[in-house]
Amino acid sequence: MENYLSVISEILEVETVELSDELDSFEAWDSLAVLSIIAFCDSEYSVALSAKEIGNLDTILGLKELIDSKL
Repeated sequence: MENYLSVISEILEVETVELSDELDSFEAWDSLAVLSIIAFCDSEYSVALSAKEIGNLDTILGLKELIDSKL
């Protein structure tokens, strides 16, 4: 979990993130962030996510739950 939050904070260009944080509250939340998350999930977890799936999410916890559901 710690690595997950660390990488997500890097992608979103902030010091730290919490599971309850809203994705669209981050200044860096854009199409590049979505692509970075797709690449991270593929390399770290061998999980394929689509931009549409990620776009339907509200929170960092929602993203984690989506990843977990595909493991």
